[in-house]
Amino acid sequence: MAAVLCPLVQKGGGTFIVNDRVDVAKAVGADGVHLGQEDLPLADARTILGPGKLIGISTHNLAQATEAETGGADYIGFGPVFPTATKENPDPVVGVEGLREVRARIRLPIVAIGGITAKNAGDVRAAGADCVAVVSAVLAASDPKVAIAELMKAIQ
Repeated sequence: MAAVLCPLVQKGGGTFIVNDRVDVAKAVGADGVHLGQEDLPLADARTILGPGKLIGISTHNLAQATEAETGGADYIGFGPVFPTATKENPDPVVGVEGLREVRARIRLPIVAIGGITAKNAGDVRAAGADCVAVVSAVLAASDPKVAIAELMKAIQ
């Protein structure tokens, strides 16, 4: 699927990031990879992908965010900011205050994750997130197109 989607996304001007799988990212010429705390270490991923590719790291507290920044990540995912049902065993909720604390100390771009909806996305951006990642807010919506439009309006 990545081999089909990657060139389509790139041709359309998008950035194609593979979740968890450095080997797949390398094989399909993805723009980068996003790694969780239990995935391949950042330094190893950088060696495999090279300096021109993006590497993001999921972080759930200030210590992990600092380690990702020090280790050379290009961005971090931070959260869950709110309760989420997308993960079987989610990390503890960090809240908007946790996000604000990390923003004050981390210079990397921050992608806020976890329980973000059109109703709270503005607060998340105001707390310092550069952007948001959503799953349920769109996939569980009765009309995904409307949900996306509402999210876009909320984060601008």
